[in-house]
Order: sequence, then C-alpha cells, then structure tokens
Amino acid sequence: MRIRALLVLALLAVARTGQGSAPPATTVIVRLNAVLLDALQHAESLGYKGRYDKIAPAVGEAFDVAFMAEKSIGRFWKPLSNADKARWVALFKEFTAANYAGNFDKYSGQKFEVEGEEPDQNDTTVVHAKLVNPDGEDVELNYRLRATPTGPKIVDVYLKGTVSELALRRSDYTSVLERDGFEGLVRTVRGKVDDLAAGRAKRQSG
Repeated sequence: MRIRALLVLALLAVARTGQGSAPPATTVIVRLNAVLLDALQHAESLGYKGRYDKIAPAVGEAFDVAFMAEKSIGRFWKPLSNADKARWVALFKEFTAANYAGNFDKYSGQKFEVEGEEPDQNDTTVVHAKLVNPDGEDVELNYRLRATPTGPKIVDVYLKGTVSELALRRSDYTSVLERDGFEGLVRTVRGKVDDLAAGRAKRQSG
C-alpha cells in the first residue's frame, strides 16, 4: 500500500511540473511556458507591471539574450562601446519581456503544448510547441536553442512555425540604425516598450 501511495505521489509530481524526464532543451521551454501561462492566467489581477515582473526573470533564464542582442543588429554591434553594448543587451531583454507582458493580457482558456524536439543545423535544437487558443487560431511556436555553459538557451523563436523573430528584428533594427544611428534605435525600441506597457500595442517584431 505504501509503495502504491509513493508511486501516485511521484506521478502527481511529474504531472505538476510537466517535465518528467524531458530532454534539456524541451525542459527549458516547459519551464518558460509554465511562467507565461501563470502570468496569462492571472493577467488582470497582475496588470502589466506584475506580468512583466514575473516574466522578465524567466526570459533571462531561458533566452541567450546577449547572443540574440548582438545578432539582432549584425555589423552594427562591433563598433559599439562596451557601455553601449551593455545598454543594448539590457534593452533587448526588456523589450522581449515586455512583448510577452503586453500581449499576454487576457486569459480565455489558452494552454501551451510541447510536441517534441529535433537536432538542427549548427549544433542547435528545435523544440516544437504551440499556444492552443480555444477562442481563435492556435499559434505554432518553434524555439531554436543552442548549448551554452549554463545549459541550452533560446536563440530564436519561429512564429507560425517558420517566421524567424530574430530575422524580423534584425531587418527592422538595421533600417533604423542606417537612418538614425544607435541612439535612434534605442529611442525607437524604448518607445515600443512604453507602448506595450500602456496597452497601445500588441505583438511587435521589432
């Protein structure tokens, strides 16, 4: 009887975490999705700031923010001073978290599903997931992760399964950098964060 009870408790623990013996890359996505879903389920009571405060640490843990920030501006990264590089990494992380906090503002029964992972080019792993939306179209979200000294980290998100969010950002940011320079890009992205915080914008690619 005691053994049976312990088995039941073990199964319940796996069910609650949603991880079990999942591979490391999948585990990263399961943990991120758990935080996002919690923020979404309590969206109204948390408000934007509460959602942001909950999501930002998870973004820092799941994403290779410094790598993505560098790649998002391509050739414009190298000439920046160390101080400006640090500013850009911090703002890139803030915008990534703000995008989630600004968009995950109403819960209507949505849930995340992780459908498996597979190795891909350049020693990366792609985790296939989706946001199931009972009131509308499901959103396919494929995450590309690479190995880092602290474990797998997300380096790109493919919206609708194929559209690279990092490529969209790089295209937008390069245009701004060519026209307005680095300070212009900082002002532009800061404005996008402010719009998300004020509820004036939904998901933004750049």
